[in-house]
Amino acid sequence: MRADSPPRRSLRDLFRRHDHTRAVDKTESEWRDQLTDEQFRVLRGHGTERPFTGSELTPDECGMYRCSGCNAPLFRADNKFESGTGWPSFTDSVQDTVETRRDFSMGVPRTEVLCRRCGGHLGHVFDDGPAPGGKRYCINACTLTGREGADQRP
Repeated sequence: MRADSPPRRSLRDLFRRHDHTRAVDKTESEWRDQLTDEQFRVLRGHGTERPFTGSELTPDECGMYRCSGCNAPLFRADNKFESGTGWPSFTDSVQDTVETRRDFSMGVPRTEVLCRRCGGHLGHVFDDGPAPGGKRYCINACTLTGREGADQRP
């Protein structure tokens, strides 16, 4: 390799997002201190919680579900629906608060959903949702903040 050549990057680095323009940019240690083990595994490690294991959340006083990493508003309560999949599902996100990218981690192409503010992995979006938009944002419950308990009201 020539001295003026950029260093070689591993295949893993090519698929990892290195975006230092995030509004919230913390070290791994700072994330570990802030998040539960499960939240860290999913949000920072691009994991998936087991279906039907997430706590039942109600939206905050604004009717909003927020990122448990950075508190960014992500999904409105009126866009939530029961998909039967075991994960919270939404027909749409709050405009400009999530971003998507192709994900081949399971060997098949999927569309990953990330929090635009902190880069946390939220889940995936599929084209099998209800009309009129046909989208199903399948989101890990541990990545969302709200208030625990479906019987609570604002």
